[in-house]
Amino acid sequence: MKSLFHFAFNVTDLDQARRFYGEVLGCTEGRSTDTWVDFDFMGHQLSLHLGEPFKTERTGHVGDILVPMPHFGLVLALPDWQAMAQRLQAANTAFLFAPQVRFEGQPGEQWTMFFCDPFGNPLEIKGFQDLGAIYAS
Repeated sequence: MKSLFHFAFNVTDLDQARRFYGEVLGCTEGRSTDTWVDFDFMGHQLSLHLGEPFKTERTGHVGDILVPMPHFGLVLALPDWQAMAQRLQAANTAFLFAPQVRFEGQPGEQWTMFFCDPFGNPLEIKGFQDLGAIYAS
């Protein structure tokens, strides 16, 4: 079964969220009120609500690095990932982990980048040459 995910989380400024998710990431804005705004996150629904963002810590062990937990993001085909990396670099995004390849030559080889939105919410964007290899072991 194919489905879409919905993720609702807090931000502290809806105008700043619109600039980041709309202009930098290229997401289309959907419905909104004075206290929340929806975005089409590459086919998935993000609902950004005014409030205190969730606490994160670098506690996730992936290889030899610690990644922020919790985090969310996207899995993209490699050309789309490369375009996203270029968008973020052009916007002078401060990366937690710059665009790079991980697990090179191994099952699950992937390109990845970590960054935070303006509110400290961490995102990971992954890219695969073959989306069928996402769960390769």
